[in-house]
Amino acid sequence: MIKVRIGGVPEHFNMPWHWAKSIGLFHQAHIEIEWTDYPAGTGAMNKALEAQELDMAVLLTEGAVAAIANGSPSKIVSWYVKSPLVWGIHVAANSTIQNITQIENKKYAVSRMGSGSHLMAYVDANQRNIRVQPEQFVVVNNLNGALQSLTNGESDIFFWEKFTTKPYVDNGTLRRVGECPTPWSCFVIVVRNDFFIQHQNEVKMVLNIIHNEASKFKMLPPAISL
Repeated sequence: MIKVRIGGVPEHFNMPWHWAKSIGLFHQAHIEIEWTDYPAGTGAMNKALEAQELDMAVLLTEGAVAAIANGSPSKIVSWYVKSPLVWGIHVAANSTIQNITQIENKKYAVSRMGSGSHLMAYVDANQRNIRVQPEQFVVVNNLNGALQSLTNGESDIFFWEKFTTKPYVDNGTLRRVGECPTPWSCFVIVVRNDFFIQHQNEVKMVLNIIHNEASKFKMLPPAISL
C-alpha cells in the first residue's frame, strides 16, 4: 500500500476526490490517499510541495505555472478542470460600492501577493483599462480573513470563486458586484518531481481513478443540483 499525500482547497471542485476515497476506489488500487485541505490556497500548497509535505496537489493553473517557472521541483501531470474559473468580485454588504465601475482606486483584499485573488485584480483591471497600484493590496491570508477585512473596512474589494462565496452573498455578509472569468482553464494536478520518479505507476492510477470518477460524479443527481 502506497501512501499519497494530496492537497486541495476546501471547495466543491474537489468533492470527487472525497467521494472516490469514501467508496474505496483508491484502496482497491492499493493506494492510501491522505487528503489535506488548504484554505489558504495554491500558494500554501506550492510551499508544502517544496517542503515535501505533499506529494500531489490540485492547484490553480496560474499558480502552478508560476511556481514551476520559478524553480518549484514539481510538474503538471494533468488537467483537473478545463473550464475557466469564474471569480466573483465582492464587497461588504454595507459598502458604498454599488457596481463594478466604482472599484477603481479602492483597496483589494488578497490571500497573498502572487495569489489568484491578487492576479485576478490585474486581469480585471487590464480588461477594463484601469490601473491598480501595489499599495492598494491588503493581505488577508484566506477567505475568513477577507470577510473580516471587508466587514471592518480595512479593504473594499475581494476576488474569490463565486460558488465558494455564494453562502456569504446569500446571508448578506457580502455583495457580488461583478464577475471575472479566467482566460485559461482553471485547475491542474501537480506532482513533486522526486515522487513522480519513484511512483509513476501509482500517480497514473490516481489520475485514472479521479478522472473516471469525476466524469461519473457529474452525472449524479445530487451533483447536478448543486
